[in-house]
Amino acid sequence: MTIQVQPKLEAAAGIPRRLVILGATGSIGRSTADVIEGAPGAFQVEAIAGGRDGAALARMAIRLGARFAAVWDEAAYDDLKAGLAGTTIRAGAGLAAVTEVALHEADLVVGAISGAAGVEPTHAALSAGRQVALANKECLVCAGDLFMKTAAANGTKLLPMDSEHNAIFQALGTSRVDEVEEMILTASGGPFRTWDAARIAAAKPEEALAHPNWSMGPKVTIDSASLMNKGLELIEAHHIFGIPAKKLGVLVHPQSIVHGLVTFGDGAVVAGLACPDMKVPIAHCLGYPDRVATVARRLDLAAIGSLTFEKPDLERFPALRVAMSALEQGGAMPTVLNAANEVAVAAFLDRQISFMEIARLVEACCEAAARETNGRAPASVAEALEIDHMSRERARSLLN
Repeated sequence: MTIQVQPKLEAAAGIPRRLVILGATGSIGRSTADVIEGAPGAFQVEAIAGGRDGAALARMAIRLGARFAAVWDEAAYDDLKAGLAGTTIRAGAGLAAVTEVALHEADLVVGAISGAAGVEPTHAALSAGRQVALANKECLVCAGDLFMKTAAANGTKLLPMDSEHNAIFQALGTSRVDEVEEMILTASGGPFRTWDAARIAAAKPEEALAHPNWSMGPKVTIDSASLMNKGLELIEAHHIFGIPAKKLGVLVHPQSIVHGLVTFGDGAVVAGLACPDMKVPIAHCLGYPDRVATVARRLDLAAIGSLTFEKPDLERFPALRVAMSALEQGGAMPTVLNAANEVAVAAFLDRQISFMEIARLVEACCEAAARETNGRAPASVAEALEIDHMSRERARSLLN
């Protein structure tokens, strides 16, 4: 399946585009709020959802003028309700309330809930015919076949909000995917790009969290340090662009200026470039197919001077190798990979395992799953979440 050009927005000139934001208090949600505030009158935020910080979600709802706010963690409901006191903004808590946010009438749903928790509400929005700007890669890693079939069945679109996939989306333009010879996602290399294996093995969480280019949540930052993030993005690209795994590749590009490259059959290469700022792909998705101006730093190639590229080292960064293997195996293996990785990353952040043990634990879970499952890709959200649950239990068992 390919992403096709979206028709012009049906709303009349001067009528704001209605938005729903899932994951409003995370790094993507905060950057989305910045883009919205930078385009007065262009957007109306209808509803937002967050995870565990009810007070922060209340502040965001007031800031954006939302009509409804829901927090996933029911224990955070009192903080949300207290923060919204004196306003007309409705408050809710729990999965049902977050799903209600996802199903709220809107022109675009921003899917930015981190991790597997975003799968169910994001799929609900897609099933209801909402256009979704996807910043949660786990949706496609856990249930990519299901998401793309749902989008096709409902005539809806998934707009890629990750910087790499958005760059490729723009580089593709109106070209067909069958005209593509290769798609390359770039990786910054993270904080350990120049470290030797022994030093990486001894890395502490605070060192892994010190990303040189991007400001992200802790889980994504650790994935970036291990290059697992790039492996997950390869799986995401396979689904969202409908391109075979053999045509996907990774280049390490420490400047994070070139975010994605597309090589066509005629030898032409089109690349998407921008300064490392998530407001650029967010603005592209919010306004698509039109453009929304942002205050993001402009690219000055003369000042940068040079751009460098290198092949990823799969010996020092085995997580990428494990993820690439999961993509090649297909079926349920990416779902297993994602669940085990979330457990492994949490264990590393809690100082239960070393940095290199993240990849070892994930690989062990994948190998065990390969021996025990029929390998079929999940056909429903319930199946995806069941595989996710079983894989987490296996990972925790191996930890113990």
